[in-house]
Amino acid sequence: MAASIRGLSRALAASPCPAWRSTHSEARSHLKPEYDAVVIGAGHNGLVAAAYLQKLGVNTAVFERRHIVGGAAVTEEIISGFKFSRASYLLSLLRPQIYTDLELKKHGLRLHLRNPYSFTPMLEEGPASKVPRSLLLGTNMAENQKQIAQFSQKDAQAFPKYEEFMNRLALAIDPLLDAPPVDTAAFQQGSLVQRLKSLSTLKPLLQAGRILGGQLPQYYQVLTAPITRVLDQWFESEPLKATLATDAVIGAMTSPHTPGSGYVLLHHVMGGLEGVHGAWGYVEGGMGALSNAIASSATAHGASIFTEKTVAKVQVGSGGRVQGVVLQDGTEVRSKVVLSNASPQITFLKLAPQEWLPEEFVGRISQLDTSSPVTKINVAVDRLPSFLAAPNAPSGQPLPHHQCSIHLNCEDTLLLHEAFEDAMDGLPSRRPMIELCIPSALDPTLAPPGCHVISLFTQYTPYLLAGGKIWDEQERNAYADKVFDCIEAYAPGFKGSVVGRDVLTPPDLERIFGLPGGNIFHGAMSLSQLYFARPVPLHSSYRCPLQGLYLCGSGAHPGGGVMGAAGRNAAHVAFGDLKGM
Repeated sequence: MAASIRGLSRALAASPCPAWRSTHSEARSHLKPEYDAVVIGAGHNGLVAAAYLQKLGVNTAVFERRHIVGGAAVTEEIISGFKFSRASYLLSLLRPQIYTDLELKKHGLRLHLRNPYSFTPMLEEGPASKVPRSLLLGTNMAENQKQIAQFSQKDAQAFPKYEEFMNRLALAIDPLLDAPPVDTAAFQQGSLVQRLKSLSTLKPLLQAGRILGGQLPQYYQVLTAPITRVLDQWFESEPLKATLATDAVIGAMTSPHTPGSGYVLLHHVMGGLEGVHGAWGYVEGGMGALSNAIASSATAHGASIFTEKTVAKVQVGSGGRVQGVVLQDGTEVRSKVVLSNASPQITFLKLAPQEWLPEEFVGRISQLDTSSPVTKINVAVDRLPSFLAAPNAPSGQPLPHHQCSIHLNCEDTLLLHEAFEDAMDGLPSRRPMIELCIPSALDPTLAPPGCHVISLFTQYTPYLLAGGKIWDEQERNAYADKVFDCIEAYAPGFKGSVVGRDVLTPPDLERIFGLPGGNIFHGAMSLSQLYFARPVPLHSSYRCPLQGLYLCGSGAHPGGGVMGAAGRNAAHVAFGDLKGM
């Protein structure tokens, strides 16, 4: 069977038609000249914004330049018979009220929760008969302590307290995600009514303060210090520290030694699924099924979604207020407000007329840090990888560790730092940090029988290579081969199982998905670009200097990840402004 699979073409196959497309096809031939609101981009945040606006009675249209909705949350059949979550690949952060408000289960969303969730195999030399150690973590604390005790009894005892500490911080951050940041401009310059209204934005901050209580100094350190300093205070064993540190640097051009890396870790532990705090899972059918469910909810309420319709510019009237958009084919679509799910750079430097934006604002947007270390590699295989530290069962069926995020080259925080240093020199990491996930271990609908899809989230790869080199096919393949060699060391036979692969370097992620610099968060999740300062100071309320234009994507508060909060929050801000018009 493997030989016949290898003979299949790499053609992009059509996916089954989701329910929203019948509405979409009908709507496409009835593009209206005017809507109450237009959303630029059908990424998950744009779809969430459209669904909420339409639920609130605001007639909304969404324009997407690609042939499918979802932005980076898409399912694509790159290799015939294998369905990949081509960019984003795991779910945890989507806000619980969005599940409920948009009735996503009713619209087809199905989840596969992972437990255990983290597996770090070691490369250890020893007698041929000795299996290398590994670290397997899940929801059972007693089992976690047994696993950690292989490396340190002291760390096994400390781990429950560490989890409690981090969960409390995540609980304090939680209220801040579902509301705009404090509107400092309204406090300073607004009318009395505006100042009174802005007092409500203080409530989430007060809630966070109450939860943290007298431990605020300790939590402040987590947000500002290098994650290595935080973890060194809790633990002594490198495999545990390095495994935890991966969540502090994933998707970020930072080292575990970089100040502020702790917040990125927090961003990866603050979610939950189906009432299970901190749970991560796979979407049945891939991440595109989530986007399709949101789109289905939006169209069920009356929103119109148009694919292969690129917005060329935002239209502004003589009074300096947004009047709608102009599509690439010249079609003008009028609207009272425009919400952009595109990145801040695309929104304000390419789509918005520059003459209507203050020079200082444009300068700040152009200086945003969008550096990204990520190369995503999607792999089709004809059998599961068999790790030296956890050999496969004779039946070939998935074992518990196959459903995890499998961390390779992550036995020591020094390895992570060295991989980062390579990228700072303009070189792809010699030993890349690899997060390997096998969603088909829980969702067999993604691959032919006996076969699997593998997601490799790897770093560090610079956007610009040293010596004037570019990411051409040769450089892509050289890096992918290096990644495969690393996996082969942990799981001999892996390379022989590969049916095909799809390599997406930072420039590829930028070109295909509109991610600036390839950055999955639309901009670095550093403290200088969060909360009050996302995307820039004084413009963190989803509004911008151009009246009627709102930012609703990951470049707005609270940032990246498949969360939906930016879309939901922006929709409510825009709706409030519409009511006041």
